[in-house]
Amino acid sequence: MYGIDSLLERIDYSIILGSPSEKVSEVVVDSRKITKDCLFICITGFKVDAHSFAEQVIKDGAKALVVEKDLSETAMDLAREKGVTIIKVDDCRYAMAFISAAFYGYPADSLKVIGITGTKGKTTTTYLVKSALESSGLKVGLVGTIETIIGDEHIPASNTTPESFVLQGYFKRMLDAGITHVVMEVASQGLKLHRTQGFTFELGIFTNLSPDHIGPNEHESFEDYVECKGRLFKQCRCGIVNVDDDNLLKVIKGHTCDLRTFGFNKEADIYADNLKLVKEPGELGIEFDIFGDVKAHVSVPTPGAFSAHNALCAISICHYFNIPVDVMIGSLKNAHVKGRIEMVKTPYSFTMLIDYAHNAMSLESLLTSLREYEPKRLIVLFGCGGNRSRDRRLGMGEVAGRLADLSIITSDNPRDEDPQAIINDIKEGLLPTKGKYVEIINRKEAIRYAIENGKKNDIIVLAGKGHEDYQEIKGVKYPMDERVIIKEILNELR
Repeated sequence: MYGIDSLLERIDYSIILGSPSEKVSEVVVDSRKITKDCLFICITGFKVDAHSFAEQVIKDGAKALVVEKDLSETAMDLAREKGVTIIKVDDCRYAMAFISAAFYGYPADSLKVIGITGTKGKTTTTYLVKSALESSGLKVGLVGTIETIIGDEHIPASNTTPESFVLQGYFKRMLDAGITHVVMEVASQGLKLHRTQGFTFELGIFTNLSPDHIGPNEHESFEDYVECKGRLFKQCRCGIVNVDDDNLLKVIKGHTCDLRTFGFNKEADIYADNLKLVKEPGELGIEFDIFGDVKAHVSVPTPGAFSAHNALCAISICHYFNIPVDVMIGSLKNAHVKGRIEMVKTPYSFTMLIDYAHNAMSLESLLTSLREYEPKRLIVLFGCGGNRSRDRRLGMGEVAGRLADLSIITSDNPRDEDPQAIINDIKEGLLPTKGKYVEIINRKEAIRYAIENGKKNDIIVLAGKGHEDYQEIKGVKYPMDERVIIKEILNELR
């Protein structure tokens, strides 16, 4: 049993009914999973307000409720009758983070947690850092967009940054497994919804920033997006930041941590120079020299200047933990991240790769970088997600039309929308560029078209799905892994 007062020891609260000296059996955040004598936290969600379930959860056996709103008179009368404690806080999500940490025994206090935020590069950098730290003999956990990794266990992710109760549970399991370091992606939504409260990051990392995730149920403005990203640097001991990003000063405004920098600017603590593109059959990469606090020659098997930035970020993190230079450089050379500029082997003389680029900014960065490798043709296959901003579709269409020699417009995750309507929005952005395109709604057929029409020295990019192995249509996720699809098509063509 857990004392209510011990679960609340790091937050401000008031007791509306009952006593904080009462004990509860566990903490529950899902009204469908109430157990006898539990403490239930009433979260106000985008679609459902758990305060409306208060009467039912009391009937189901909850011993205490944490609320941020007044409950109905009926619920309060029932609480009095059953001796239920009602605790009021300013923000239930914020309180949940601290209650969750207390429930699991503050596991993050015994871990070195590295939080990586930014519009691009979070996923790639987490895997690079995990690989490098493990190469030096450390036991490392990972929490991110693709999965959570605890030892040999890989848990598919539903959110980039899990809810605080889930996250603290992961931390506890990692600690029990002997893990000492955790590298995790910290999404702006996660920061906005207080999922990372309740502990202090050892490191806060900033990769880059540009407008994204702005719209209904996300961020109301770019300013809100920036402010939420910046919260990480008030929750960490040390910040490692990209000095080249135009929005850096906005992000770190009011920071309470020490700062270290990386980038191409020679004023950075660790900087890159002498960048050189590397092009081999079926593989594109970049190599460069680093100077400052670390001096070495680096080669990474992914293309573009942004790959150098990701590597610099990983090197800066490793340097903070005193990882030997040869270990960090060697691990970067062998690191591959699923769905992030992932090269796909084919028997043909073109280069094919899969990438998660799913907005105009990431697509422009990707295509601009690939252009530098002077392909015969640059072909991009992509769609846009349904139930998302229409501006994203126009933007991706414009970028593809301007930078690709051929765009193959297809479906991504149409969700509740008509795939053809989404394609029409994309075309509206593309048509003014006069760029060449074809439209093929079925994604597998679109990939087949790309393979059958690829020519020697072309670069073909399948954009938007990345690591995803499904396609979401009308609330149902159907299996769709582009790696599997490519193999099937190649076998059929043989």
